[in-house]
Amino acid sequence: MEGGHQVPSEAFARLADGALNSGGALRNAYAELHRQLATAPAGATPTLATFDQPSAAPVVEHDDADLHYDGRFYRLVHRRRLRNASDEPVTRYLIRISVDRYPGNPERSNQHYRENPLTWQELDLHAECRGEPMHWSAQHDRDSFKEVWLLFENDHGRFPLYPGESTTVDYGYTVPDIKWGNWFQRAVRLPTERVSVQLFFPAELQPAVWGLETSMSAAASDFRTAIQRRTDESREIFSWSTENPPLNARYRLEWRFKARPDAGPDSEHSPTEVMAALGVVQEGDPILAQATRPFDLPAEADDARRVVTELHSAIQRISEVHTFGKGMGIAAPQIGIDRSAALVKLPNGDMITLLNPRIIDQTDDTDEQYEGCLSFFDVRGMVPRPLAIHVEHQDVDGKIHLTRFDRGAARLICHEIDHLNGQLYKARMHEGVEPIPVTEYKSGGKQWDYPS
Repeated sequence: MEGGHQVPSEAFARLADGALNSGGALRNAYAELHRQLATAPAGATPTLATFDQPSAAPVVEHDDADLHYDGRFYRLVHRRRLRNASDEPVTRYLIRISVDRYPGNPERSNQHYRENPLTWQELDLHAECRGEPMHWSAQHDRDSFKEVWLLFENDHGRFPLYPGESTTVDYGYTVPDIKWGNWFQRAVRLPTERVSVQLFFPAELQPAVWGLETSMSAAASDFRTAIQRRTDESREIFSWSTENPPLNARYRLEWRFKARPDAGPDSEHSPTEVMAALGVVQEGDPILAQATRPFDLPAEADDARRVVTELHSAIQRISEVHTFGKGMGIAAPQIGIDRSAALVKLPNGDMITLLNPRIIDQTDDTDEQYEGCLSFFDVRGMVPRPLAIHVEHQDVDGKIHLTRFDRGAARLICHEIDHLNGQLYKARMHEGVEPIPVTEYKSGGKQWDYPS
């Protein structure tokens, strides 16, 4: 339909508008197309590309968010400068409140929020416009997700946003840190001219912040512009902004607190406990012992992108606390997702994305090297692997690729494909050989040694 090859129906426009919460934009687009069809010359077929789609939803001139953390609670203060570019008054504005304590581990998160649901009382949601408090009504009320209509009205009257007018809506809410994960995401759901975010953290926690962006048509990548950092007395303040972001883009800031004992390189906890604290599923969990479900690509392209984004996030936060001189990888089951996806980061920083991978050929020549696994990181094991492999894998568009990997890259990719098949490296070790404690391992931080 976007390409103009198929004419939409009124029923489709209505259902899509409701599913995407587009504020009537899709219904209006359909109505405009219907008018064009009624007046078009015989044989002509107008398409969605031949007219400017009107929108009953406002344009966001500036989406600005401040997130404050005091060591126990997160308080979000949001300001949106809105402009009504339609020909109808705007009487309400939709906002979303979404939290996830354990990103990448949906089963654990679902269980956590069933036991500790997000409540309206603790959120203490307040909103105002033009100095007037705004009434609000709940659209969806779930354990970890709220969707709210902010109404341009209160007990004293109504103050719609009329065509051509601009105004600023301010709202804020509070979430305890046991219900908030170490991330904050901005999703561009309406035409937006500027997005900015500031994070305020206690300096004593030694915060480190990074960012990832993705979209409906692109995999996750690092922010294109740097996150700025400054110190203000007892706080570390991180600021980031972007201009004219594309529709459906998502900007995700993540962080860790180096001074927290459960997430730093100087932790008194064991390496396995540190990885568990960073969200890595540990040995003994049933998901690590079962084969993953492949993606139906391109039909499940959006699902694949979401999983790859979670894997990028996991690699980022894990790399903050450990140096991987040999490269590293992580498979979807290790973050609690039963899908056939993995990422491998080579020592030079190159990232390899694997969707539905399978080894279709390998050399008879093998070698043995020590490997580690994020799911039992206290030990290292001597594992035989082929020196070269040929892997068939797909991209999100469903195209099949055949790629050869050699030596260290082959070892890393074999390790991750084993995860996707429900196998840990211990099953590859020779009979009678056991892993050694990481304290006895002498080659940490170095690349594997191969003869020239």
